Amino acid sequence: MPAYKHYSFDLWLTLIRSNPLFKKHRSVFFHNHFNFKYIPLEHVEHIFRTVDIMCNGINERTGKNIDAEEMYLMVISLMNENQVNLHDIDVPALYQQMENLVFDYLPQVYCNSTAAVLSNLKMQGFTTNILSNTGFIKGVTLRKVLRELDIDQHFDFQIYSDEAGMSKPNPALFQLMIEQAMAIKPLELANILHIGDNPRADVAGAQAVGLAARLINSNNETIVNLTHHETPHLFPS
Repeated sequence: MPAYKHYSFDLWLTLIRSNPLFKKHRSVFFHNHFNFKYIPLEHVEHIFRTVDIMCNGINERTGKNIDAEEMYLMVISLMNENQVNLHDIDVPALYQQMENLVFDYLPQVYCNSTAAVLSNLKMQGFTTNILSNTGFIKGVTLRKVLRELDIDQHFDFQIYSDEAGMSKPNPALFQLMIEQAMAIKPLELANILHIGDNPRADVAGAQAVGLAARLINSNNETIVNLTHHETPHLFPS
């Protein structure tokens, strides 16, 4: 059995999931405040999905990061057929509105076992981190979200793509995580396991720098299956 001593976790769809009411009310907000062409709400929702998928794909392909403010401006521009003066948009105020909305409709811990597994990892003396790509919600907000969900104490450090200026599967982002993990305690690459739901960003990205990786939630594995398989004593039945 591999001697893992450090566990690196993706965030979205690995440890937490979006509150569906957040996306609905976000679209309503944009429909009410930036809808100068009077398009239907369903069209606004479609534009959000389009921008989300497009920017995520670009970030994964380039290894760079398109920031939340840019994504929101893309949505406003597309809503208005690129015929809106973006200089008139108070971007900091807009993002603050979106952060407020995040806490009105808080993301949810992915499953009932998530917090218990993370707690057991820490109790056994393992170190852990978050390594997450971001989109419409910045790392600074996600740190607050994890505090609100009462799981932030389970992580030794958190790395977000918007703060680092690069996205998974960029090898440099994984190297940054490795350096921070090794600064806590001596580790070999073989001692680090990265866990996530994305085969390209998480699994292929980790393996490209010599790390072990496990896919959960997007396949038939869960965080409980993972800990049973890797370290059975962490989460006994």
